Amino acid sequence: MKKLIFFLFLSISSIAQITRIEPPFWYSDMNRSDVQIMFYGKNIAQNEVSAANLIIKNVQKTENPNYIFVTIDTKNVAPGTFTFSFKNGKKSFTQNYTLKARKKDSALRKGFDSSDMIYLIMSDRFANGNPNNDSSPNLIEKADRANKDGRHGGDIEGMIQHLDYIKELGATAIWPTPLCEDNDERGSYHTYGQSDVYKIDERFGTNEDYVRLSNELHKRNMKLIKDYVTNHWGYKHWMMDDLPTYDWIHQFPGYKQTSYRMTTQFDPNASALDAKICMDGWFVKSMPDLNQSNPLVLNYLIQNALWWIEYADLDGFRVDTYPYADKNAIATWTKAIMDEYPNFNIVGEAWLYSTAQIAYWQKDSKVAAIQSYNSHLPSVMDFMLQSILNEGVLHEDKSEWQKGIVRVYNSLASDFLYPDINNLLIFAENHDTQRLNQFYPEFEKYKLTMMLLATMRGIPQLYYGSEIGMTGDKNKGDGDIRRDFPGGWPGDSQNAFTQAGRTPEQQKYFEITSQLFQWRKAKKVIHTGKTTHYVPENNVYVYFRHNENESVMVLINNSNEKQTVSPERFAENLAKYAQGTDILTQKSFDIRKPIEIEPKSGFILELK
Repeated sequence: MKKLIFFLFLSISSIAQITRIEPPFWYSDMNRSDVQIMFYGKNIAQNEVSAANLIIKNVQKTENPNYIFVTIDTKNVAPGTFTFSFKNGKKSFTQNYTLKARKKDSALRKGFDSSDMIYLIMSDRFANGNPNNDSSPNLIEKADRANKDGRHGGDIEGMIQHLDYIKELGATAIWPTPLCEDNDERGSYHTYGQSDVYKIDERFGTNEDYVRLSNELHKRNMKLIKDYVTNHWGYKHWMMDDLPTYDWIHQFPGYKQTSYRMTTQFDPNASALDAKICMDGWFVKSMPDLNQSNPLVLNYLIQNALWWIEYADLDGFRVDTYPYADKNAIATWTKAIMDEYPNFNIVGEAWLYSTAQIAYWQKDSKVAAIQSYNSHLPSVMDFMLQSILNEGVLHEDKSEWQKGIVRVYNSLASDFLYPDINNLLIFAENHDTQRLNQFYPEFEKYKLTMMLLATMRGIPQLYYGSEIGMTGDKNKGDGDIRRDFPGGWPGDSQNAFTQAGRTPEQQKYFEITSQLFQWRKAKKVIHTGKTTHYVPENNVYVYFRHNENESVMVLINNSNEKQTVSPERFAENLAKYAQGTDILTQKSFDIRKPIEIEPKSGFILELK
């Protein structure tokens, strides 16, 4: 009996050595068949490792004895539960590990593309569907809706409850800001300083809730885009108190903030020091900079990304601070994902104000090829266009050489720099910028902005709340541009999720947004058609979207005066047509005659 008790004690004690396994499980039949499993626990590296019915290709130990990295070969291994044996002298214990079956045709999943409109949600501020999870005893920051920079309680359940609203708006995909655990003491609603990248933050819900969100979207033929962070974690990440290796994060030694000078990543004249500080410096003091050039770190990030795609049946990634990561490592990360899922899509945040510099980061860029570099990144965010839309172009009432709507024209004139213009994310604002309706309080200017986004090349993205005229002043802090959506919380005095709950002004914003993007859904000519545009005259911009089957004429009058547009100038695009019908008013025009356009207004004409 004493021997049995001793044996049980030894077994329990030994098993307790493993406190984390990442990835927690894996999938069979992956193209990337080698899987590196990280086992974490007190002095786990003192053990020798073996596995029944699995080929162990490598066992890697580091200077930290609490980690051991075991690489297995899953090629031609059927789903099932497998047993790892850990032995240290006479002491031994076992640990089960599961390979799950992939969803049918998982590798062929279709990511978001130019047929989509993406609705960006600030996850904590959209809707509180489950007030019971607003705070967690396991996490530091508690809900405090009175604090504009605190946790307010928005969650996954709130998103699920309002998917029909988002669909009615014309959106076909959602991009919530990161949902993985962020255990910062304050400002954790931000969620870009993650503390566990395999776990949904309890204040948003559970991993199972995230899967349910994905399923509910797919039932509605909508898509889920995960906001992924490769560059950094939060300083409360569980590893930070016990790093696998000293160089898991960049240390100088200790902390060094990035310069944010992303141009150093391709500037041929940049000093090595400046490039290093930008790439290896921490984004902020609370966000340790991951060393993607460490093979263990890079592999960890690749596997984590693949795991989430399989687990949550994802349709895409938006990658935060893309150019701040190690250039070659982030390209390897991106290629690994696209090799596994050739039809997937990833859009990277390259916050730059030069078309050439943004284009550098898109896959197969001829600009980057000058330096023999390829990011393998399918999509980039068009910050050039965003800066033009968000920083005053519609306030520039008079036509000048470098002012007025010609700025939009000039932006598109550089499209030759992009390898794939249809795979650009186009937007006027997001969770980091001034609110569009703060900058343009006039409804007419909001309408013009939406008309542009609904008809230009690329993938349009809308920021939550703009569709009801929501404002917010960046100068008052990020919390102000991330206000709660009215009606998202029990007891709200107004519910703007319903027509009955919206004010007449809010309804006006909603209707024009919905009308434009519902129309756009079925318009292949907008998704993939060619663009022909004409140099603006009198602050009027005219462009055509056209393919073999149809043509759309867009007229934007950015002046404060009524303008008349004569058809003769556009003969090369109008030769086959006699009539145009405005999609918003259903008014028909004889396009062989001059068209009058009221100040700060426009038409989207379907040509017949």
